[in-house]
Amino acid sequence: MSTMAFPATASARMPRRPDPAPRTRLRLTRRGRAVFTGLAAAPLAALAFVWMIASGGAIAEVPGGAPEVRYVTVEPGASLWAIAETAAPDADPRVVVDEIVRLNGLDDVVLQAGQLLALPLGL
Repeated sequence: MSTMAFPATASARMPRRPDPAPRTRLRLTRRGRAVFTGLAAAPLAALAFVWMIASGGAIAEVPGGAPEVRYVTVEPGASLWAIAETAAPDADPRVVVDEIVRLNGLDDVVLQAGQLLALPLGL
C-alpha cells in the first residue's frame, strides 16, 4: 500500500482565528456622567432623608433659655380661646392662643377633655 501526499493549499489549511477586537477606553457622554452621578448620589440622598425624618421634630431653642410655663388640665367644653383669656387676661387672646399652640405642638385647635396643656407665663 502506498500513501499519497497532497500539497497543502491555502483553502485546505485550518481556518485562522479572527483577531480579537481592539480594546477601547470607556467614554461617557455628558448625559452618561449625569446618570452615573445621579445613581451614585441617590442612595446618599435617600439616607439623608431617612435620617432627617427619623430624627423627629427638632426642639427649637428659645433665646434666654426655656420659657416659664404652668400646666393646666383641659376641662370638658373648654376652648383655647377661653383658656387663653383665663391664663393672660391683659394680653391679646390671639397671641396667647398662638403661643399655647406653639408650646404644645398642636396641629389644630381641637382639645380633648383631660389633656394637659402648657401655658406660657409672663405674656
